[in-house]
Amino acid sequence: MTELYATIIFLFVLFALLGSSVWVGLALVGVAWVGMTLFTSRPPGDAMITTIWTGASSWTLTALPLFIWMGEILYRTRLSEDMFRGLSPWMRGLPGGLLHTNIAGCTLFAAVSGSSAATLTTVGKMSIPELRQRGYPEYMIIGTLAGAATLGLMIPPSLTLIVYGVTINESITKLFMAGVIPGLVLAGLFMTYIVGWYYVKKDQRPEPSQAMPLKQMLYESRFLLPVISLVIAVIGSMYFGWATATEAASVGVVGALILAAAQGSLNWKTFTQSLMGATRTSAMVALILMGAAFLSLSMGFTGLPRALAGWIGEQNLSPLVLIAALTVFYVILGMFLDGISSVVLTMAIVEPMIRQAGIDVIWFGIFIVVVVEMAQVTPPIGFNLFVLQGMTKHEIGYIAKTALPMVGLMLVMVGILVVWPELATWLPENTK
Repeated sequence: MTELYATIIFLFVLFALLGSSVWVGLALVGVAWVGMTLFTSRPPGDAMITTIWTGASSWTLTALPLFIWMGEILYRTRLSEDMFRGLSPWMRGLPGGLLHTNIAGCTLFAAVSGSSAATLTTVGKMSIPELRQRGYPEYMIIGTLAGAATLGLMIPPSLTLIVYGVTINESITKLFMAGVIPGLVLAGLFMTYIVGWYYVKKDQRPEPSQAMPLKQMLYESRFLLPVISLVIAVIGSMYFGWATATEAASVGVVGALILAAAQGSLNWKTFTQSLMGATRTSAMVALILMGAAFLSLSMGFTGLPRALAGWIGEQNLSPLVLIAALTVFYVILGMFLDGISSVVLTMAIVEPMIRQAGIDVIWFGIFIVVVVEMAQVTPPIGFNLFVLQGMTKHEIGYIAKTALPMVGLMLVMVGILVVWPELATWLPENTK
């Protein structure tokens, strides 16, 4: 009964604080403080100071602000224009034409930015006007971009995977490697959707683009070389064991600065803007992680995670049923919280459950990223929806409707991961 009362109190205080618009990180600290006060004899102040310092001083967490800074630097370069010029000659001949640049562009930029919003903004500021000008349907332009931008959460470097890895004390490099193949498979599903639209909605096809000679296509591809080189430097250094995630992030920042300088985009203003943007985002994420660490300690004193894991074990739920239940849970939770908040808020309880069920924690990290991706494009708090609203001036409801097929494809991706878990586990097991 003590666990039941503790659960009710924790949930009541949490939703009361979140409903009053308190920052998520401070709300977590408030819930933990109440739990420590009511259920333990330990002074909450001392426990909070120790726990928050330990969580915030993690060396692994150093990769987070560095990857965020890399994305901020690249966002302020001409990368979107260069990517569109380099990709469009190769995409125009595919069924669906230049719509594929939304998917390919987001996939490529996701590999140098761990943020879904940064991926969306960088690719969208170039592709939306270009695709509109060429007569592509508005709902396809917006829907494919909204869905493809979520690849920024999965394809390394992923901020969500860093937060997940720090929360459960798992290797960031292995989690990054686990996200590569599922990310490419999901991008393939998005491109298959475009191909299907092309053949089903023949009356909506725009005028075909003029063919380009192979020599010209290869020449235009030179614009992709800088970003591809940066991707290889960051991900390749981790895969071959030459660098940890934090060291690879440092390589990425230096590479991004060199790329910006080579393009003529680097000046004192863009440098300070990128630095301040990275600082703001990093501080927000760090505050959430600090609150989550204190909440995990508070819950541990109540015995709630242990009791819940024991209860799950007694139900004899198969891993498949548990994953189905967690999918529904995270989709609903994602309608009200951003992805990082959803992960850190639930890990104290969910981690013992999945370990009790024998679910691989690396695989589960990729699963949770897929379901969190859905939260980016589902109302009322889908962050990508708000970004797209600012870019296109459409209503949230319209944007959410255009993205609905992409949400369906993400659910298909969950099923693919369940049937073929090796998609997420093979690369980490073969990483040096």
